[in-house]
Amino acid sequence: MQTLNAIAPAKLLRLIGTSGAPRLLDLRDGAKRLIPSAVPTSIEQLRSNPLTYTGSYITICDNGGALSQGAAALLRAHGASAEFLGGGAAAWDAAGLPTTDPSKLPPRDAQGRTRWVSRSRPKVDRVACPWLIRRFIDPDALFLFVAPTEVASVAAQFDAAPFDIEGAHWGHRGESCTFDAMVNELGLGAFNALRKLAVIVRGADTGQLDLTPQCAGLLAASLGLSRNFADDLEQIDAGMILYDAMYRWCRDAVDETHDLVSHQPKIRQDA
Repeated sequence: MQTLNAIAPAKLLRLIGTSGAPRLLDLRDGAKRLIPSAVPTSIEQLRSNPLTYTGSYITICDNGGALSQGAAALLRAHGASAEFLGGGAAAWDAAGLPTTDPSKLPPRDAQGRTRWVSRSRPKVDRVACPWLIRRFIDPDALFLFVAPTEVASVAAQFDAAPFDIEGAHWGHRGESCTFDAMVNELGLGAFNALRKLAVIVRGADTGQLDLTPQCAGLLAASLGLSRNFADDLEQIDAGMILYDAMYRWCRDAVDETHDLVSHQPKIRQDA
């Protein structure tokens, strides 16, 4: 029987990566692995500033007990929408669902945000990667775009992880692009839709437009976005919508065709 205000691991898995996904608050102390998009949050932080949490949340503890249930109740008492993960991280792990390694990420600032830095004027990879990070790693991640010659210095001075630049850990590897590297190394390859999307991003970013028919379309849309926005961060915000749509197509709509008959989209069972 489903407990009141609990969300099952399988249902949560379907929400992760979508634009309307709730924020995940991991209340465990020093967790070695995180559910994708979960942010480490101390119970003291939540108790002292509950009014700063607005919107929709899922709280996570070891076993779905008093810690996550109480935190969810506290958030609801202060006007937020909140559920807890039924069975906690133990139930998630028992189901064999994907997790990420927080040690691979840059240090979080006082607000719990990671920082990333790359070359200004993004096109494909430098829009795809911020989308991936915000949807699957850190919803509040900060992205700094600077001159190529200053990326390394800015990374050192601001505790930011450089990405999609020559010599960076998060960069191209052989014929794979930075998006590929992040999907694989951050433990996100279990999401079938991300693996499909990675092929499209790789082809658009590296000029291998014959990898899949969607590569040319993504490249065209990316170049169009870059010419519509002079501000890099505004372009990233617009690109989030583009990649949200591409991800949902990869997850739910690859078998659909368009016609004049109104119909409900097919629901795929894989993540």
